[in-house]
Amino acid sequence: MNRPAHLPSSTGHAGAALHVAAALLWLPQAALLAWAVQRLADGGGFAAVLAPASGLLMLGLLRAWCEAAALRRLFDAARGQLTQLRQRLAQALAQRSPLDGTRAASGLAASALAEQVDAVLPQLLRYAPARLRVACVPLAIVVAVAPLSWVAALVLVAAAPLIPLFMALVGWRAKAASEAQLAGLGDMHGFLLDRLRGLATLRALAAVEPTALRLRASAEQLRQRTMAVLRVAFLSSAVLELFSALGVAMVAVYVGFHLLGQLPFGAWGTRLSLGEGLFILLLAPAFFEPLRELSAAWHDRAAGAAALESVERLCAPGTPLLGAAQVAVPAASGAVTLQVEQLCFTHAGADRPVFEGLSFALAAGEQLAVVGTSGAGKSTLLALLAGLAPVQGGRIAVDGVPLAEATAAALRARMAWVAQAPHVFAGSVWHNVALGRADVPAPVADQALRQAALGGPDHPGMARAMGEGGAGLSGGELVRLALARASVHTQAGLVLADEPTAHLDRATADAVIDALLQLADGRTLVVATHDPVLAARLPRRLELGGAA
Repeated sequence: MNRPAHLPSSTGHAGAALHVAAALLWLPQAALLAWAVQRLADGGGFAAVLAPASGLLMLGLLRAWCEAAALRRLFDAARGQLTQLRQRLAQALAQRSPLDGTRAASGLAASALAEQVDAVLPQLLRYAPARLRVACVPLAIVVAVAPLSWVAALVLVAAAPLIPLFMALVGWRAKAASEAQLAGLGDMHGFLLDRLRGLATLRALAAVEPTALRLRASAEQLRQRTMAVLRVAFLSSAVLELFSALGVAMVAVYVGFHLLGQLPFGAWGTRLSLGEGLFILLLAPAFFEPLRELSAAWHDRAAGAAALESVERLCAPGTPLLGAAQVAVPAASGAVTLQVEQLCFTHAGADRPVFEGLSFALAAGEQLAVVGTSGAGKSTLLALLAGLAPVQGGRIAVDGVPLAEATAAALRARMAWVAQAPHVFAGSVWHNVALGRADVPAPVADQALRQAALGGPDHPGMARAMGEGGAGLSGGELVRLALARASVHTQAGLVLADEPTAHLDRATADAVIDALLQLADGRTLVVATHDPVLAARLPRRLELGGAA
């Protein structure tokens, strides 16, 4: 992913150009102000300074307009670039397979999409325009000062490199401190989110207090890293103020002693007038101002570079999700055939393969129980059948169509997934069943709930609010909700169910089995299960390591 170190859009270029123009307008303003003082020193009255004052006012208004327009354009361009960066990051995260063990934790991903991407904004708003001003404004000031005094121009040129040199030395430390601070922020986000999700378990195990102590230690570590960043920032501010003040002081000392006649050299064989000396003095701070802005923005650049490197790591290639970039099209309904031929798959970093030459086939409408010991690869097989990761050998075909990058999205449109622990979003029951699909009216969703045995008197309506993560729902009710989601997917010809009866009592498990078989009527069904009762009610059985 390319780093947005500059503003590539036309709006950004226009904003940077206006920013430079606003700074350059100070040269004629300084000339008019020096001219007015010279005319007053020559004995002129109010009429003598009227023309310079009018010009100074008009240039001031023009400069204010340029600065306002520059900031507006720069902000619009920077925001547009951050939007593109967030889109690329979100796309990269969405294209990672659930089987990818290197996927970022949800807390870290949320931190990257929010705080870390926003950390790039000051770099785009301040550092990139300041770099352009440094390239133009000091050179223009030297060109304006040199015809009046080569000594003053030489002092400015000699002092100019000191600020960027020392700021580069400080900036290296600032970048390292910013990287450590962003890493600590992401770690704390991930830790806090994971613990909030498992708060009920922590309470049941009396582990709330140790968790709070660990969170406090993490926050203290983040505070120390943040203070380290601030120490570097204050150090950089002291460095830039020191050298800019020394540069302006040397110019002021030369001009003052030159006007007093103590240093008569340096003006090309002539004497500087009061107006010329004042003009040089007015330009000296303006010469160092872009350098000070660049140095002040150096910390923003360090923080932005650290944030971009963190985003790049999250966008690094991993195990891809097949068909993530494709758009699913409406598919035909009805049961599908399924063929698995010589399937091979190994998890990244694993020593041994999960599957090596696995083959089986299902006719349309057949039902298969996939059984085996824990870790045998039952859930992995379902994920591969759904195209959630690419196979490393062999072939999977649905209705004769090979499951590949170009076909995965369309084939997934013909699949329904019944997860062991489905995620429940904060919202109504209808929103959790429809999942944003416009073709699922409330009556259809209500009928699906009743078929899944989740529409009894304790669950009166589709408008019932549900908490994040399914607060208030039992394990059996969560599975029934997943069955209802699959039921409203009328185009699904293949149902994949992962341990639908795990951790349920026998009566609840039997009710879930009945609802699952009713859902699978007229569809092909593949169930991964440890439940011998569920496996016995399915006509076919695949024991991993055995035969179908």
